[in-house]
Amino acid sequence: MLVYRLTLGPVLILAIIAAAFGDQWMDSVAMPGFASGWTGDGTFPPCMFVLPITVLLSVVASRELSALLKSKGVEAARRVNATLAVAGLLLAAFVPSGWSGVGGAGVINASVGLVIVGSIAYYARGQRVEGMLAAAGGALMSFAYLGLLMGFAVLIRREQSVWVLVWVVVVTKSCDIGAFFTGTAIGKRKLIPWLSPGKTWEGLFGGLATSAVVGALGVVALESWAGVRVSGPWAAAGAGVVFGFVGQCGDLLASLLKRDAGVKDSGRTLPGFGGVLDVIDSPLLVLPVAFWWVRSVAGVG
Repeated sequence: MLVYRLTLGPVLILAIIAAAFGDQWMDSVAMPGFASGWTGDGTFPPCMFVLPITVLLSVVASRELSALLKSKGVEAARRVNATLAVAGLLLAAFVPSGWSGVGGAGVINASVGLVIVGSIAYYARGQRVEGMLAAAGGALMSFAYLGLLMGFAVLIRREQSVWVLVWVVVVTKSCDIGAFFTGTAIGKRKLIPWLSPGKTWEGLFGGLATSAVVGALGVVALESWAGVRVSGPWAAAGAGVVFGFVGQCGDLLASLLKRDAGVKDSGRTLPGFGGVLDVIDSPLLVLPVAFWWVRSVAGVG
């Protein structure tokens, strides 16, 4: 498994960097004349690479979630859950910025209600009532967990450089990496043995220290290399600790789902890593936290 991780890991990192460069480049390319007024400056809008990537991740992760639900006897239509995940992502990402907070909250609340009622109606179409609560819960989880939360990646990109989004993801995943190697080297005291036997307290603290260092160094690199000012190194180090901790909570949440389903990994899409859900579980919970943190330090809104 470690060999697969060391082989595929750099490939994924290079893919992220290439996508970031592509997204940044498209942001400066002039749109065709008939559409040049869409963004106000005549260029393509941000997210030209980020959006399709997040959609793809949500779709694949929703299919893995559907498989976990089915393994527990819960009715879960893969196409329905994938559609709901994408709908949640697009809804969160493209609520018009001119709407008031009340208007945006109203749309989200109405959408959640529609998902609950619609999913119950869909799964009850065979004139049966058994399992409706669990099926509706699975549909709502696809919409909120894999859709609304993923939408924060697009929201960050709408207001910030794509490199800020990359920084958030790298800081979050650096905690996973630091925790893995620290726990492997000196880990003795189990963190939550009944949920994730491989995690240790030593690994957690090693991961948090790693994300703090990466957070601080990352903002220095953002300013010197990309010309993007987010915050000072000390504030970024604190954000790294927060992102790392929230990311570990996201990892444990996914572990809870997998342990309930009786599987180690959510899928086999990425050799050495498991499924897509195994990779994005930590950033999913971090993205909303990072969105509001970046907004606060950048003075947006």
